[in-house]
This record gives sequence, structure tokens and C-alpha cells, in this order.
Amino acid sequence: MTDLQKRSLLKLAALTAVASAALMGCGKKEEPAPAPVSAPVAAPEPAKVEPLKVAFAYVGPVGDGGWTYAHDNGRKAVEQAYGDKVVTSFVEKVPESADAERVIRDMAQQGNKLIFGTTFGYMEPMLKVAGDIKDVKFEHATGYKTADNMRTYDSRTYEGAYMAGVVAGKMSKSGTLGVVGSVPIPEVVRNINSFTLGAQSVNPKIKTKVVWVNEWFNPPKETEAATALINGGADVLFQNTDSSAVLQTAEKMGKRAFGWDSDMTAYGPKAHLASAVINWGPYYVKTVGEVLEGKWTGNSGSWWGVKEGAIDLVSIAADVPDETKKRIDEVKAGLKDGSFAIWKGPIMDNTGKVLVAKDVVADDKFLGGLKTYVKGVEGKVPGN
Repeated sequence: MTDLQKRSLLKLAALTAVASAALMGCGKKEEPAPAPVSAPVAAPEPAKVEPLKVAFAYVGPVGDGGWTYAHDNGRKAVEQAYGDKVVTSFVEKVPESADAERVIRDMAQQGNKLIFGTTFGYMEPMLKVAGDIKDVKFEHATGYKTADNMRTYDSRTYEGAYMAGVVAGKMSKSGTLGVVGSVPIPEVVRNINSFTLGAQSVNPKIKTKVVWVNEWFNPPKETEAATALINGGADVLFQNTDSSAVLQTAEKMGKRAFGWDSDMTAYGPKAHLASAVINWGPYYVKTVGEVLEGKWTGNSGSWWGVKEGAIDLVSIAADVPDETKKRIDEVKAGLKDGSFAIWKGPIMDNTGKVLVAKDVVADDKFLGGLKTYVKGVEGKVPGN
């Protein structure tokens, strides 16, 4: 075999091998390598929303049966309304002094983002803390100073006082009423005057005596003042203090009296004529809702009464005449729809000076600055 023939055979063998390999791969499609299987990615958990911490500073004990007890009922209404969205706390018996600033500042430093100060004497301490701690919202009861992160709230307690006066004027046999006053600020003077105006609406000859104790909560002093008023001829007692001592004293001495701030019937069932109550719940629930929704604003104030469900006269005694009860219902209805005004002239002070001219309705600015007694109230307001 020649070299040429050998080379031809080798070339033919090579071509045959290539063709054979091609035939072996015919009809097969090369599949791509499968993608690696990865573990499923878990959805991120929503960020946990921390509850709003809300604190209350109380001037008296929660068991006072009156002012502080009513505020604490409002705190409980917040818990019921918002459940685990809020955490509330309180400090009771906080003096209206430098201690108030210390307590309020401590509340803020403990993470409370909304703080309620529930008495007039906390105004300046709260204002100072509000100026230092801008990310906390402050609410001050019965005051008048505000800031970007502080506002005021109050209840029209004078409406309850007026309705109690209507009952007192009808039920008094001596024509002399007695009031145990706490601190001589416009709020309390306004209540004494409104109580007297209510009584005079059914008995124009009514006179009112006042004894001041210069404290909001001091049962022994309240008892002493109530006793002095009864000994001075008063047969129906009213109060602007925080305990049930006045009603209890009337019970012991065979006279009549009213509950104040909350229903005090149980403290003196024979003496009890009615209770002028405050319901702080609606305001507290509304305010906390505003904070939760980011709608709270400072530099403002609220003053709620019968119209908003904050004030009422309840548990009127069975021996109060039906005509008097009907009159109370008429007053409530008029206060709700605006057709009745307690402070509508002519109203005179007890020196004969015109306080409110005939047919004029006193505005809130006037009511907020009252420093004198109306006709029929004996004596002078301390310091004026």
C-alpha cells in the first residue's frame, strides 16, 4: 500500500468517527443545569408599636370619694377605651408645691408622653417642666397658662353648683345655706355664686354663709367648717372641697347636704339631697385618642359642661318635690341646647354693684376672673 493510500484510509477513518459521534448526539437536547433551590424568605414582622404611657398627678388620695376619685375614674375610662394601646399610672397626694415639679418631671423621665396635672396649683410647675421637655404633652386642669406642648382643660362645675342650688333653695327651712370653700380662686368663687343664684331662683330671700379651709382636701378642717356653718344657722350645706366630710357632718347633725365631684350618697344617705358630679372620662378618652392619632395640639384650652356630658346632678333625694326635679331637667336641657344661661343679668354683687347688666350673658372671660360674691352671699372673698 502506497503512502497516498495510507493517508486516504486515515482520513476516511477520521471522517467516519466524526459522523458516528454526530449520529449518537442526534435527537438529544442539552438541558441547562437546574437553578439551586433557595430557602423561602420569611416576610418581615411588623414593628411592634409600644403603648402610649400616660401619667396622672393627683392632689388627693384616689379614695377621697370626690375630686381625685372622679379623675381616677376618668383614667380607668381611658384604659377601658384603649386597652393595650396605653399604659396608665398615677401618683396621689402630690402637694401644690415644689414637690409637684419633681413628680411631674419624674413622670416625663420615666417615658410618659402624656401627663395630666389635676389641680390648679400644678400650673407653674407643669409649665416649667413643659419648657424643658418638649417631646412630652402636658394637660393642666383648671389653669389658664399654655405652651406649644401644654394645654388646659376644665369642667363647668358651676353648672352642677347651680342645679344643687335649685334643690337647696327649695329644701332649706331656715333660708340660710352654708358653703365650705377650699381655696379662694375664681373657680371656687364662681361655684359659690352659682349655687346661690340657683337657690335664689326658687327663693329670692336665700342667704349664703361661707367658711374657707384654704385646702382642697383636709377632712378634719372640712368637718370643723361644716359644724360652724350649722351652728351659725345653715340647714343645707354645700362644698367645694374634695372629701365627703361635709356630707357626713350634716348626717351626724341632722341637716342636709350635697355630694361634690362624685356621687356621695353612701356617705350620708339621710342628709344627701343630690350630688353634683364631674365625668372626666369623655375628655380623657378624647385627648388620649388625639395623641394616638397624632392630632393633639397645644396652646389651647377646653371647658366642658352639661352639654358635653361632663357635668350632671344625680341621685336626687326622694323627698325633693317633683316640681323641683322637673326644674332641674329643664335646666339640664337648656344648658345642653344653649337656650338657658346661668349667668344672665341683671346680677348684682353683695355691695349693690351691677356685675352683669340686664339681659347680658356673661362670657367665659368674665366667669374665669370672678373675685367677688353675688348678692346674698355674706362677707368678702379673701384677698379681695
